[in-house]
Amino acid sequence: MSTYIAPAEDLAPTAAPSDPYTAHEKRHRIFSIVAASSGNLVEWFDFYIYAFCALYFAPAFFPKSDSTAQLLNTAGVFAAGFLMRPIGGWLLGRLADRKGRKVSMLVSVTMMCGGSLLIACLPTYAQIGAWAPFLLLMARLFQGLSVGGEYGTTATYMSEVALRGQRGFFSSFQYVTLIGGQLLAVLVVVVLQALLSEDELRAWGWRIPFVIGAATAVVALYLRRSLSETASEASRSHQEAGTVGGLFRHHKAAFFTVLGYTAGGSLIFYTFTTYMQKYLVNSAGMSIKTASNVMTFALFVYMCMQPLFGALSDRIGRRNNMLLFGALGALATVPIMSALNDATNPYVAFALIILALAIVSFYTSISGIVKAEMFPPEVRALGVGLAYAVANAMFGGSAEYVALGLKSIGHESAFYWYVTAMMVIAFLVALRLPKKPSYLHEDR
Repeated sequence: MSTYIAPAEDLAPTAAPSDPYTAHEKRHRIFSIVAASSGNLVEWFDFYIYAFCALYFAPAFFPKSDSTAQLLNTAGVFAAGFLMRPIGGWLLGRLADRKGRKVSMLVSVTMMCGGSLLIACLPTYAQIGAWAPFLLLMARLFQGLSVGGEYGTTATYMSEVALRGQRGFFSSFQYVTLIGGQLLAVLVVVVLQALLSEDELRAWGWRIPFVIGAATAVVALYLRRSLSETASEASRSHQEAGTVGGLFRHHKAAFFTVLGYTAGGSLIFYTFTTYMQKYLVNSAGMSIKTASNVMTFALFVYMCMQPLFGALSDRIGRRNNMLLFGALGALATVPIMSALNDATNPYVAFALIILALAIVSFYTSISGIVKAEMFPPEVRALGVGLAYAVANAMFGGSAEYVALGLKSIGHESAFYWYVTAMMVIAFLVALRLPKKPSYLHEDR
């Protein structure tokens, strides 16, 4: 089992016999959750600002007259970033299991900072021709490598440091900050829309969010340097620590179970978050500003939902959360997406998106902990990160591209059924989840 390596004063026996934590250790663990999740916010802000600024910088890198073709190109680069996630999940997951969670989290946020800084400074197609989209692709691949390792390591760390009996609640803050990164990205775009004209945003204003993302990474690095390590020396020195061989020799079933429900979870998550802004503009016919405002408020409500659904999992069990997610997602996706396609009133669109995001919250609130509980500490970061990254590369990152591609050939509604089919699979895989977790359940 993983052991939280607390400061010496944390180990003083001052807690009540029924409480495994001292007051000081509780404070220290909560601070660790805040510090780890704050770095997570910066990571995801940097990654998602690309999606929310794509409407403005697409012509600078892909100079075609058709807006759907431009969005397809930028969505393709967005999806390509996801292809690096399995490599990042393996590389940084191995690092986390062998050298410690803290080291891996410091490396990932540094890599994300470099990718954002490169995009902020990139010349346009008019300046350097085909090198512009090529360098944009390289920056996104680098960021994809970072995020591929970030998720697994942060999910593992927050699950291990969270207070026993409240792990669902505290682990939910990974998605609070993940969504917070998206929300901050949208807010920055909304502010820029208020301060700059559309021509200014298309000419140079889109670069500002990438500069902000690179700068805030310095704060994340400072906070993460103060973290205590959760992986014990015994788990880090284990013969099979961080090895793919060890993972598949002993935990193959757990890996494919996590892969199965993460595929549906990633697809529906990206459908109703990053793709939804474009869907409201490109399909429902709303203005860019209206769509951005709707998504800003929707993401804020969604962020606030996470601790509530995480706490719910502490009461009803992670397995029941996942079964509700799969069943409700399968039943509601087609009706919600069809209604959104016809929604001209932004308030109606907002209500429909909130309904969808409430269903998604059954999964996202416990996404990290429900995966971490499936693996022992010596392969936990690798197992969580690699399964998540592979599923994201195949289904999450391609969501926009598939949706826009089907729209371009006149079969947009087929995308709704595709998401529904994946939710059915998520439900069936969730049936395989144990009623009592194999790992972390008894960890202090």
